[in-house]
Amino acid sequence: MNICSYICLNFFNMMEMEKETDVLERSKIDRSQFEEAAYILKALANETRLCVIMQLTRDGEKSVTGLMEQMDCEQSLLSHHLTDMRAKGILRCRKSGKNSFYSLSDKRFSNVLKCILDCGN
Repeated sequence: MNICSYICLNFFNMMEMEKETDVLERSKIDRSQFEEAAYILKALANETRLCVIMQLTRDGEKSVTGLMEQMDCEQSLLSHHLTDMRAKGILRCRKSGKNSFYSLSDKRFSNVLKCILDCGN
């Protein structure tokens, strides 16, 4: 199972469990799955990165310029985040001439964003 769907599915499963039930007893997961989940969550733990995921979820592939305009973000800061998110497997990059176009590497990152936003409400 992909780590994105794992995080999202287990979040909803945990919310449905009775409070007195030991979540760790009922979950059939090993430490490596927690490590993978933590790796992804750390990579997303920034409002600029969450905003990038939101923009790409709404609009699909976007250029760096398009993201900058919608997010009101400086090019150097945005490029730093995009490069790191790409290196961690969250984003895909397509070059066309001098322009770079970014998209989500897996649509399930949109589900992870939804889970994170739902937790805040």
